[in-house]
This record gives sequence, C-alpha cells and structure tokens, in this order.
Amino acid sequence: MSTPRPVLDWLLDADPALRWQVERDLAGAPPDVWEATRARVATEGFGARLLAEQDADGQWAGGAFFPSGFFGSAESEAPGQPWVATTWVLKDLREWGVDAAVLEGTAARLATNSRWEYEDLPYWGGEVDVCINSYTLATGAWLGADVSKLAAWFPEHRLADGGWNCEAEEGDSVRSSFHSTLNAVRGMLAYERITSDTSLREARHGGEEYLLSRRLMFRASTGEPVGDFVTRFVYPNRHRYSALAALDHFRDVALLEGTPPDPRLAEAIEVVRAARQRDGTWLQTTPLPGRTWFDVDAGEGEPSRWLTLMGTRVLDWWDSSAA
Repeated sequence: MSTPRPVLDWLLDADPALRWQVERDLAGAPPDVWEATRARVATEGFGARLLAEQDADGQWAGGAFFPSGFFGSAESEAPGQPWVATTWVLKDLREWGVDAAVLEGTAARLATNSRWEYEDLPYWGGEVDVCINSYTLATGAWLGADVSKLAAWFPEHRLADGGWNCEAEEGDSVRSSFHSTLNAVRGMLAYERITSDTSLREARHGGEEYLLSRRLMFRASTGEPVGDFVTRFVYPNRHRYSALAALDHFRDVALLEGTPPDPRLAEAIEVVRAARQRDGTWLQTTPLPGRTWFDVDAGEGEPSRWLTLMGTRVLDWWDSSAA
C-alpha cells in the first residue's frame, strides 16, 4: 500500500519526533536523512520542551509515577491521572527517539533522588505493577541503569495463562490482562533491542502467544470481543491496549527477529484497515483524561498524524509480507 502523496506530505510536516519515523518507515529515506531528523528531537519541538521541564534532581514534576503533591489533592479526585511525572516523560522521550546521551547523569540522579510512591521503593528496582515495571525496564536499559534484577522479575511474575496483570500482585486477579500483557512484552522487547540480551525472549514469546491465541481481540472463554477499547485507537495511548498498538508491537517483533507476520493477526489487521478514512488517515478517538505538559496530537474526531503513521506502517508491513 503506497501512502497518498498528500498524506505523506502532511505527515512529513510534523514535529521531528514523528517526522523521522515517517521518513524511515513510510518515505524510504536513507539512514543519514532520518537519523539527522531524529537528532533534532532533543533540540526542537516536543522532545526539547519535555527536556526543558526536567527538575534539578533528575525527575519531572517532582515524582516517579505521580507528580509531587498529587495524593490528597483535588487533581487526585479528577478522572484519569496526570501524565507529567518522571516515568511518563521518560517513556515519551525514549519512544520519540531521543539519544540517551542527551540525558547523561539522569540515571544516577534518579537512583539517588527518586522513589516510587508505592512503599518508597528505589526507582530502578521497579515496584509491583507490571506496567510500571515494563516502562522502567525499557527506560533503564536506554539510560544505562542496572535493571538486571528488574529483568528477572518478569518471568517470575507471569500468570498461568501466559500473560501478566497489574492487579495480580494485589490478589485481585489470576487471569492475564490485554493491557498489562502488551505493556510487559513491549518493555521486554525494548530491553532486548537496546541491550541485545535475549534472556527474556522466552517469557516475552509466552506473553505474545497469550495475545495471538486470542487473535488480539477476543476472549478465550467465549470468543466474544474483549472490549470496545480494542478498536478505539488513541495517541498517546499511555497504558491503553488497542489492536493497532498490539499490531505495531508485532511488527517490531518481526523486524527484530526476522520473522513473517503470524496469520492470527489477520482479523485485527482488517479492523485497522476498516478504520482508515478515504483520504488515508486515521481519526483520534477520546484522548485519555489527565494533565499533560502539552498536546502532542489531534483532538477527538480529528485526523491523527501519530495514528496515521502507525496504521500505515502496520498495513504496509502486512501487505508487503502477503505479496
């Protein structure tokens, strides 16, 4: 599937955090072109704005997962949660392609100054929530922190059905969650890509099989759709699962491991294809509620550059493999 020229031009006329991925994944630009654009993320636009908000102690908004002063405040009673604290910012910067060297010293400052809101645990050791631990694993690998003990946490905390669930540690569930499992396998994949350590591959494959066995969208027990969140594509998706986010992960897996797409992805692919508008774009659904540093994508019901990038590259990957 070729990207319509007006859509490609629209995508290229974007922040460097998105533009370099468009150049690499859709426009076929040579590495020296998209790498030069990627280098600009730290000095222009979204990336530069987030970097400028870093506190002297290495954190953002004074906290690890929540901003300082959140608990007991009026904000804690509002829908959603704020997305301005350290873990969320580092996740964005990493996924936008910022060079870790730009954040030199941050890993050490967080080791000294940042503690999880849960039981005051040290930052790079993670805590009990699998989603939080997945972000920390990937970000620690990126920044050069020692996250070896955290890496060992993931195989130890897989559930019997193959995946993970953020509620399992509190004893509230023995069944895996689509959301938690996708976050876990994404974190492990990023860790492997950054470090070349394949020790988590077996556990990651187990989590991926959990999703594949359900064809990314369906309950194992009844075969019914697992929920409408699967087809509600949103960026930033933060922790939220969708068929598009899952397919983007499986594309990354295939590129790293040199494997073809699994046939069980076919139904999810058609859901993504059906959501494509006539002009070649995908629309933003309802953004997740909560305070942000600034907007990075379109409002509800508007064409989304980020979703269009993801949807296009997923379909290009699938269709080129089929061809």
